[in-house]
Amino acid sequence: MISYDLAGKTALVTGGASGIGFATAKMLAGFGATVAVNHLPDDPRGPEAVDKLIDAGGKAIGAPGNVGEADDAERMVLQAVKDLGRLDLLVSNAGTPGTRRRIAPPELDLITEELWSLLLATNLLGVFRCAKAAAPALKAAHGAIVNTASIAGLGRAGSSLAYSATKAGVVSLTQNLARALAPEVRVNAIAPGAVDSSWMVEWTNEERQQSIERALLKRRCQPEDLAEVIVFLGFGAAMVTGQTITVDGGLTL
Repeated sequence: MISYDLAGKTALVTGGASGIGFATAKMLAGFGATVAVNHLPDDPRGPEAVDKLIDAGGKAIGAPGNVGEADDAERMVLQAVKDLGRLDLLVSNAGTPGTRRRIAPPELDLITEELWSLLLATNLLGVFRCAKAAAPALKAAHGAIVNTASIAGLGRAGSSLAYSATKAGVVSLTQNLARALAPEVRVNAIAPGAVDSSWMVEWTNEERQQSIERALLKRRCQPEDLAEVIVFLGFGAAMVTGQTITVDGGLTL
Protein backbone atom coordinates (compact mmCIF):
# COMPACT_ATOMS: atom_id res chain seq x y z
CA MET A 1 0.00 0.00 0.00
CA ILE A 2 1.20 3.51 -0.84
CA SER A 3 2.03 5.68 2.17
CA TYR A 4 1.15 9.39 2.34
CA ASP A 5 2.39 12.18 4.58
CA LEU A 6 -0.85 13.98 5.39
CA ALA A 7 0.34 16.02 8.36
CA GLY A 8 -1.48 19.36 8.22
CA LYS A 9 -4.14 18.02 5.87
CA THR A 10 -7.81 17.68 6.76
CA ALA A 11 -10.71 15.56 5.59
CA LEU A 12 -14.44 15.26 6.16
CA VAL A 13 -15.83 11.74 5.76
CA THR A 14 -19.61 11.42 5.62
CA GLY A 15 -21.04 8.17 6.89
CA GLY A 16 -17.76 7.78 8.74
CA ALA A 17 -18.92 5.76 11.74
CA SER A 18 -18.72 2.32 10.13
CA GLY A 19 -17.80 0.30 7.06
CA ILE A 20 -16.03 2.05 4.18
CA GLY A 21 -16.35 5.44 5.87
CA PHE A 22 -14.67 4.38 9.10
CA ALA A 23 -11.95 2.45 7.27
CA THR A 24 -11.23 5.60 5.24
CA ALA A 25 -11.20 7.84 8.30
CA LYS A 26 -8.86 5.41 10.05
CA MET A 27 -6.47 5.31 7.10
CA LEU A 28 -6.45 9.09 6.71
CA ALA A 29 -5.82 9.60 10.42
CA GLY A 30 -3.08 6.98 10.32
CA PHE A 31 -1.29 9.01 7.65
CA GLY A 32 -1.49 12.14 9.79
CA ALA A 33 -4.60 13.94 8.55
CA THR A 34 -7.14 15.47 10.91
CA VAL A 35 -10.48 13.83 10.16
CA ALA A 36 -14.02 15.03 10.78
CA VAL A 37 -16.24 11.97 11.13
CA ASN A 38 -19.81 12.63 10.02
CA HIS A 39 -22.56 10.47 11.46
CA LEU A 40 -26.27 10.68 12.20
CA PRO A 41 -26.79 12.66 15.41
CA ASP A 42 -28.44 9.73 17.20
CA ASP A 43 -25.89 7.10 16.11
CA PRO A 44 -23.71 6.09 19.08
CA ARG A 45 -21.16 4.63 16.68
CA GLY A 46 -20.14 8.18 15.71
CA PRO A 47 -18.55 9.26 19.01
CA GLU A 48 -17.18 5.72 19.39
CA ALA A 49 -15.47 6.00 16.00
CA VAL A 50 -13.89 9.34 16.95
CA ASP A 51 -12.64 7.86 20.22
CA LYS A 52 -11.13 4.88 18.39
CA LEU A 53 -9.21 7.16 16.03
CA ILE A 54 -7.90 9.29 18.89
CA ASP A 55 -6.99 6.23 20.97
CA ALA A 56 -4.95 4.99 18.01
CA GLY A 57 -2.98 8.23 18.00
CA GLY A 58 -4.92 10.02 15.29
CA LYS A 59 -6.56 13.44 15.17
CA ALA A 60 -10.33 13.33 14.79
CA ILE A 61 -13.48 15.29 15.60
CA GLY A 62 -17.16 14.48 15.34
CA ALA A 63 -19.37 16.07 12.68
CA PRO A 64 -22.94 14.96 13.47
CA GLY A 65 -25.60 15.72 10.88
CA ASN A 66 -27.95 14.19 8.35
CA VAL A 67 -26.85 14.68 4.74
CA GLY A 68 -30.37 13.71 3.68
CA GLU A 69 -31.70 16.99 5.06
CA ALA A 70 -30.71 20.12 3.15
CA ASP A 71 -30.26 22.56 6.03
CA ASP A 72 -28.56 20.03 8.28
CA ALA A 73 -26.15 18.93 5.57
CA GLU A 74 -25.02 22.49 4.91
CA ARG A 75 -24.74 23.26 8.63
CA MET A 76 -22.71 20.11 9.24
CA VAL A 77 -20.22 20.81 6.46
CA LEU A 78 -19.71 24.46 7.38
CA GLN A 79 -19.23 23.57 11.04
CA ALA A 80 -16.73 20.85 10.15
CA VAL A 81 -14.76 23.26 7.96
CA LYS A 82 -14.75 25.79 10.79
CA ASP A 83 -13.61 23.20 13.32
CA LEU A 84 -10.92 21.81 11.01
CA GLY A 85 -9.71 25.22 9.90
CA ARG A 86 -9.50 24.18 6.24
CA LEU A 87 -10.68 21.31 4.05
CA ASP A 88 -8.46 19.27 1.73
CA LEU A 89 -10.71 16.27 1.09
CA LEU A 90 -14.44 15.61 1.17
CA VAL A 91 -15.38 11.93 1.12
CA SER A 92 -19.10 11.74 0.35
CA ASN A 93 -19.71 8.22 1.51
CA ALA A 94 -23.00 8.43 3.44
CA GLY A 95 -25.75 6.38 1.85
CA THR A 96 -28.56 3.96 2.50
CA PRO A 97 -30.26 1.08 0.69
CA GLY A 98 -33.50 1.89 2.51
CA THR A 99 -34.36 -1.81 2.77
CA ARG A 100 -33.24 -4.79 4.81
CA ARG A 101 -33.62 -7.25 1.95
CA ARG A 102 -32.91 -7.06 -1.74
CA ILE A 103 -35.88 -5.93 -3.82
CA ALA A 104 -35.69 -7.73 -7.17
CA PRO A 105 -36.36 -5.64 -10.31
CA PRO A 106 -39.81 -7.21 -10.99
CA GLU A 107 -41.04 -6.31 -7.47
CA LEU A 108 -42.23 -2.87 -8.50
CA ASP A 109 -44.92 -2.76 -5.83
CA LEU A 110 -42.19 -2.64 -3.18
CA ILE A 111 -40.61 0.47 -4.73
CA THR A 112 -42.61 3.10 -2.87
CA GLU A 113 -42.60 6.87 -3.03
CA GLU A 114 -41.15 6.85 0.48
CA LEU A 115 -38.25 4.65 -0.63
CA TRP A 116 -37.52 6.90 -3.58
CA SER A 117 -37.61 10.01 -1.39
CA LEU A 118 -35.23 8.53 1.17
CA LEU A 119 -32.73 7.23 -1.37
CA LEU A 120 -32.72 10.35 -3.51
CA ALA A 121 -32.36 12.65 -0.51
CA THR A 122 -29.51 10.69 1.05
CA ASN A 123 -27.62 8.98 -1.77
CA LEU A 124 -27.81 11.66 -4.46
CA LEU A 125 -28.88 15.03 -3.08
CA GLY A 126 -26.68 14.47 -0.03
CA VAL A 127 -23.63 14.21 -2.27
CA PHE A 128 -24.53 17.45 -4.03
CA ARG A 129 -25.36 19.33 -0.84
CA CYS A 130 -22.06 18.47 0.80
CA ALA A 131 -20.06 19.33 -2.32
CA LYS A 132 -21.82 22.67 -2.70
CA ALA A 133 -21.26 23.61 0.93
CA ALA A 134 -17.63 22.48 0.89
CA ALA A 135 -16.74 24.03 -2.48
CA PRO A 136 -15.27 27.34 -1.25
CA ALA A 137 -12.99 25.65 1.29
CA LEU A 138 -11.94 22.95 -1.17
CA LYS A 139 -11.15 25.54 -3.85
CA ALA A 140 -9.05 27.52 -1.39
CA ALA A 141 -7.08 24.38 -0.50
CA HIS A 142 -6.97 23.02 -4.08
CA GLY A 143 -8.51 19.89 -2.61
CA ALA A 144 -10.51 16.94 -3.82
CA ILE A 145 -13.83 15.14 -3.52
CA VAL A 146 -14.32 11.38 -3.62
CA ASN A 147 -17.90 10.10 -3.83
CA THR A 148 -19.08 6.58 -3.09
CA ALA A 149 -21.08 5.24 -6.03
CA SER A 150 -21.60 1.51 -6.64
CA ILE A 151 -21.41 -1.10 -9.36
CA ALA A 152 -25.21 -0.92 -9.02
CA GLY A 153 -24.90 2.46 -10.70
CA LEU A 154 -22.97 0.95 -13.61
CA GLY A 155 -25.66 -1.39 -14.86
CA ARG A 156 -25.61 -4.08 -12.16
CA ALA A 157 -28.70 -4.91 -10.12
CA GLY A 158 -28.31 -3.56 -6.61
CA SER A 159 -30.46 -3.75 -3.51
CA SER A 160 -33.29 -2.16 -5.52
CA LEU A 161 -33.77 -0.40 -8.83
CA ALA A 162 -34.20 2.87 -6.93
CA TYR A 163 -30.85 2.39 -5.21
CA SER A 164 -29.20 1.62 -8.55
CA ALA A 165 -30.70 4.77 -10.07
CA THR A 166 -29.37 6.98 -7.27
CA LYS A 167 -25.89 5.51 -7.64
CA ALA A 168 -26.01 6.03 -11.41
CA GLY A 169 -26.86 9.62 -10.52
CA VAL A 170 -23.73 9.81 -8.38
CA VAL A 171 -21.63 8.73 -11.36
CA SER A 172 -23.11 11.50 -13.50
CA LEU A 173 -22.94 14.04 -10.69
CA THR A 174 -19.27 13.22 -10.19
CA GLN A 175 -18.52 14.08 -13.81
CA ASN A 176 -20.45 17.34 -13.66
CA LEU A 177 -19.00 18.39 -10.30
CA ALA A 178 -15.57 17.81 -11.84
CA ARG A 179 -16.53 20.28 -14.55
CA ALA A 180 -18.06 22.71 -12.07
CA LEU A 181 -15.14 22.82 -9.63
CA ALA A 182 -12.21 22.65 -12.06
CA PRO A 183 -9.41 23.56 -12.13
CA GLU A 184 -9.00 23.95 -8.37
CA VAL A 185 -10.79 20.80 -7.20
CA ARG A 186 -10.62 17.25 -8.53
CA VAL A 187 -13.79 15.15 -8.19
CA ASN A 188 -13.85 11.36 -8.55
CA ALA A 189 -15.85 8.39 -7.31
CA ILE A 190 -15.41 4.76 -6.40
CA ALA A 191 -17.84 2.03 -7.40
CA PRO A 192 -17.59 -0.77 -4.84
CA GLY A 193 -18.77 -4.28 -5.57
CA ALA A 194 -19.65 -6.78 -2.84
CA VAL A 195 -18.20 -5.46 0.42
CA ASP A 196 -17.98 -7.11 3.82
CA SER A 197 -19.25 -4.33 6.08
CA SER A 198 -22.19 -3.43 8.28
CA TRP A 199 -25.06 -2.67 5.90
CA MET A 200 -28.82 -2.75 6.19
CA VAL A 201 -29.27 -5.34 3.46
CA GLU A 202 -29.14 -8.86 4.86
CA TRP A 203 -27.44 -10.96 2.20
CA THR A 204 -27.75 -14.73 2.50
CA ASN A 205 -24.67 -16.93 2.82
CA GLU A 206 -25.48 -18.28 -0.64
CA GLU A 207 -25.51 -14.78 -2.13
CA ARG A 208 -22.23 -13.97 -0.40
CA GLN A 209 -20.63 -17.13 -1.72
CA GLN A 210 -21.87 -16.46 -5.24
CA SER A 211 -20.29 -13.01 -5.18
CA ILE A 212 -16.97 -14.61 -4.21
CA GLU A 213 -17.17 -17.23 -6.94
CA ARG A 214 -18.03 -14.67 -9.63
CA ALA A 215 -15.19 -12.32 -8.68
CA LEU A 216 -11.97 -12.85 -10.59
CA LEU A 217 -9.93 -12.36 -7.40
CA LYS A 218 -12.13 -14.87 -5.53
CA ARG A 219 -12.92 -12.77 -2.50
CA ARG A 220 -15.22 -9.99 -1.37
CA CYS A 221 -13.88 -6.50 -0.87
CA GLN A 222 -12.98 -5.38 2.62
CA PRO A 223 -13.64 -1.75 3.64
CA GLU A 224 -9.89 -1.16 3.68
CA ASP A 225 -9.70 -2.08 -0.03
CA LEU A 226 -12.02 0.82 -0.80
CA ALA A 227 -10.32 3.17 1.65
CA GLU A 228 -7.00 2.64 -0.12
CA VAL A 229 -8.47 3.81 -3.43
CA ILE A 230 -10.29 6.74 -1.81
CA VAL A 231 -7.07 8.01 -0.24
CA PHE A 232 -5.25 7.61 -3.56
CA LEU A 233 -7.91 9.61 -5.40
CA GLY A 234 -7.89 12.21 -2.65
CA PHE A 235 -4.17 12.82 -2.27
CA GLY A 236 -2.54 11.18 -5.29
CA ALA A 237 -3.90 10.89 -8.82
CA ALA A 238 -3.04 14.51 -9.63
CA MET A 239 -4.37 14.29 -13.21
CA VAL A 240 -7.46 12.19 -12.54
CA THR A 241 -10.85 13.91 -12.33
CA GLY A 242 -14.41 13.08 -13.29
CA GLN A 243 -13.73 9.34 -13.10
CA THR A 244 -15.51 6.49 -11.35
CA ILE A 245 -13.10 3.72 -10.35
CA THR A 246 -14.61 0.25 -10.05
CA VAL A 247 -13.28 -1.63 -7.02
CA ASP A 248 -14.89 -5.07 -7.08
CA GLY A 249 -12.21 -7.73 -7.46
CA GLY A 250 -13.33 -8.30 -11.05
CA LEU A 251 -16.93 -9.10 -10.07
CA THR A 252 -18.38 -7.13 -12.98
CA LEU A 253 -16.07 -8.92 -15.42
